[in-house]
Amino acid sequence: MPVSFDSDQRIFKLDTAGSSYVFQIYDEGYLVHLYYGAKIPDINLSLHKYKGWFCSPAPVNINIDDPDFSPDVNTFEFPGEGTGDFRESAIAIGNADGNNSTDFRYVSHRIYDGKPALKGLPSLHISDDSQAQTLEVLTCDKVTGIQAVLYYTVFEEFSAMTRSVKVINPSGNEVEIERIMSACVDFNTRDFDLITLYGKWGKERSVNRSPITHTRQSVSSKRGSSSHHQNPFAAIVDRDAGEEHGNAYGFNFVYSGNFLFSADPDPYGGARVIMGINPEGFGWRLKPGEEFTAPEVVMVYSGDGIGAMSRTFHRLYSKHLIRGAWADVKRPLLINNWEATGMDFTGDKLVTFAERAKELGIDMLVMDDGWFGRRDDDKSSLGDWFVNEEKLGGPLNDFIKRINDLGIKFGIWFEPEMVSRDSDLYRLHPDWCIHVPGREKSIARYQYVLDYSRKEVRDYIYSLMYGILSENNIAYVKWDFNRNLSEVGSAALPAENQREVFHRYVLGVYEIMDRLTSDFPGLLLENCSSGGGRFDPGMLYYSPQIWTSDNTDPIERLSIQFGTSLCYPASTMGAHVSASKRAGYETKGNVALWGTFGYELDPNKFTDEDREIVKHQVGEYHKYYDIIHKGDLYRLISPHENHWRAAWMFVSPDKSEALLTCVVMRKPEDRSFYLKLRGLDSGKYYVDDESGEVYSGALLMNAGLCLNRFGMEDGDSFKIYLRAL
Repeated sequence: MPVSFDSDQRIFKLDTAGSSYVFQIYDEGYLVHLYYGAKIPDINLSLHKYKGWFCSPAPVNINIDDPDFSPDVNTFEFPGEGTGDFRESAIAIGNADGNNSTDFRYVSHRIYDGKPALKGLPSLHISDDSQAQTLEVLTCDKVTGIQAVLYYTVFEEFSAMTRSVKVINPSGNEVEIERIMSACVDFNTRDFDLITLYGKWGKERSVNRSPITHTRQSVSSKRGSSSHHQNPFAAIVDRDAGEEHGNAYGFNFVYSGNFLFSADPDPYGGARVIMGINPEGFGWRLKPGEEFTAPEVVMVYSGDGIGAMSRTFHRLYSKHLIRGAWADVKRPLLINNWEATGMDFTGDKLVTFAERAKELGIDMLVMDDGWFGRRDDDKSSLGDWFVNEEKLGGPLNDFIKRINDLGIKFGIWFEPEMVSRDSDLYRLHPDWCIHVPGREKSIARYQYVLDYSRKEVRDYIYSLMYGILSENNIAYVKWDFNRNLSEVGSAALPAENQREVFHRYVLGVYEIMDRLTSDFPGLLLENCSSGGGRFDPGMLYYSPQIWTSDNTDPIERLSIQFGTSLCYPASTMGAHVSASKRAGYETKGNVALWGTFGYELDPNKFTDEDREIVKHQVGEYHKYYDIIHKGDLYRLISPHENHWRAAWMFVSPDKSEALLTCVVMRKPEDRSFYLKLRGLDSGKYYVDDESGEVYSGALLMNAGLCLNRFGMEDGDSFKIYLRAL
């Protein structure tokens, strides 16, 4: 069984195919963490338990006769605030006495097959109870009577588990949750590096790697979204860990709002890792009889390096996060008009786009921003989701029919969470946007954020979206989100509940996305946030793909896509060929193939040569779709570590196919270069589909390929497709 309990030693052991996670019910009900790492058969970890000196100022529990035990140094599963553990706490609850001392101890547990859904929240899902096993541990703070249920779900096949917490108030007093982390892991060493993903608009998810030393390190967001600047992903890895060797522990938060990840070293050689909702700006009033569920953290362990950790995330998310009609179905190859036209278009012009798309083998036309209200620039009309028939040359249904009659599917853009200052909606309901009394409302892109904590706001916006989607043949929606939250308050909540607005807002977004995907199960939803500003697993639960970045330059996209791939699969990464100037269509196509693939330009401007290139790329999209979307990714040369080249490859699960791609970012100094491949079967022979040359898998992985025969100028690229004989 993946989850077991030794009643004699009172030890829980959670096993996957490649990892073990162990903790113990210690004296006085403390939950003490013992081990997380490579799979072990042992249940007796007495020698692994922390034993050592701690300083005399450290508090001790007078009921425990153990000179080595102090809350200040021991490893805990769910450490509380203000009761002797001075490291980062997992939970803090303000109680009726006016303090936030919090101390949850073990009460009971149960183990069962399956995985519970999290009410109102995205989470990993299963289709059969045999796919996962769950441990629920009930804990209680005996002073306040507040309970916390700790959830551990084990995905044995994937060396992965999820963590979450539910807080219940069975007492007669109202309390406030001031801080709640979904996962805490106490490592007994800090000989690790921390890998995180940082960035900004147009340069999302660059890789940062730094040693964990004596200083607390954290990444977070308090922007109301997971953000362009930090991603809710982090990995703790051995100092010498590489792509294919070393221990790697990955943490990913299934949430699209404010988050915190922290690695907190202690003076005794250990480090505490926590992840959850950012406590800055957060509070949640819990009345008697109410409960609060925290979002879940996904934890992945690999003993075979960072690459294996990534591949585990990719497989896990492809099977247990992404859902709906498009989870396993080939997605349409689309062209979006945004970079070609902006908001300056007519229905007739877009019909010509569809005509050219049909000639090229493209499946879908997406009409981006500018089709509604008086939306000719970004200064007006968000919230007024009424079709501009003058711009389209008639009703939307007639326009879509012109597209569909060409054999092309139709998609459309929305930004449902926003309202323009110049809009009928804002003039009618100025209090429907997020704001605080007496303070000027900050503006961004001439727009405010609608208060999705309010049901009447959500219902109104969804009614407009529902009308458009139910009355027209729309196969795809691009959902955009183009500003962060500021002056965060709600006119509908009393003062004591204002710190709930950030979280209530995210729950409101999830509710609308859930209604949308439930009412239109065949709809392909693509998330966007000024590009990749909300690229997180919470969004992927509703939209199987996310626009990776507004930066479509293929050379810049290399670092963005490499960083994104640390956690997120290729099938989720929106990637298009655009009119950027730094490389030709071949390289643009080679980079965009590592993703959903599509076009973001004016097809009427193609030369005859361009059209032939695009037709060839469309054929490659279909030829390589399965190996890219269902294969295993190997990052061979990272643009974060090499200034000259980037290289990656996909290998089919049965190792019968491989697709290698290499891009020259800058003309290399070395003209003779050998690239060692990975992931092949050393006992098989592979034929190069283009040259006809035959190589053994052993040669390709140990000796490598000499790349002299390929282009070496700035922006050059090539692919090699290998088939096993």
